[in-house]
Amino acid sequence: MHPMLTIAVRAARRAGGIINRAAQNLDLLNVSRKAHNDFVSEVDGAAENAIIEMLLDAYPDHSILAEESGAQGDPGKSEYQWIIDPLDGTTNFLHGFPHYSVSIGLMHKNVLSQAVVYNPAANELFTASRGAGAYLNDHRLRVSKRSKLGDCLIGTGFPFREFTHAEAYLAIFKDIMPRVAGIRRPGSAALDLAYVAAGRYDGFWEFGLSAWDMAAGCLLITEAGGLVGDMEGNDTYLKSGNVIAGNPKVFGQLLQVIAPHLTPELKMAQGVG
Repeated sequence: MHPMLTIAVRAARRAGGIINRAAQNLDLLNVSRKAHNDFVSEVDGAAENAIIEMLLDAYPDHSILAEESGAQGDPGKSEYQWIIDPLDGTTNFLHGFPHYSVSIGLMHKNVLSQAVVYNPAANELFTASRGAGAYLNDHRLRVSKRSKLGDCLIGTGFPFREFTHAEAYLAIFKDIMPRVAGIRRPGSAALDLAYVAAGRYDGFWEFGLSAWDMAAGCLLITEAGGLVGDMEGNDTYLKSGNVIAGNPKVFGQLLQVIAPHLTPELKMAQGVG
């Protein structure tokens, strides 16, 4: 395992320990609302602080981009930037729904190079290093081999905070729904992307995400043999927040289904209009 990935795994497990302990006493947590339907608990902050402390202790010159505390350090002075979501799926966590994750990605010269997505409730650790493959615990991951959309299970994320593109999303959902075997929306984009890498989903789409929701999961998918792009298949997904992913055959089919529903506003949002 790459030394930087080893540190990221330790940091994710430390954060997972904080999350698991807090999950035993959910009614005692202090919870606040960052925006409509966007909750944050003291656990998010504690997990993020634990991750950052461990990463910067090992690599003090690296910069940080984290969901709760924002940017730290000068990415212009460092070749490395850690992208962190300490608890992706906070709403699930607060309701005792065990689908949430710790997500840690590392950019090296603006290229994703290391990835960890950890589900502490299930003790499932997804990892990847660029050029070295993706793994679930000790097992090598490959995306699914399904080629017919009608046989596929597709993941997504409903708009929950920003509803500007809700009508376009519903049109996409309505078009995809009868074409596939099923659609799932568990509520943690980082973990959903990891599921694509593991072949549990054949594809995934969502828009309005942040870089910390996607960075680690997207590297997992590409290292497992899958494809990731924005709503037109381009590589701007980390900036635009709009993402489509899947095995190579399903990826193209999802793009074709979604293309007619891309509004000028969505195209503008992802910088391709």
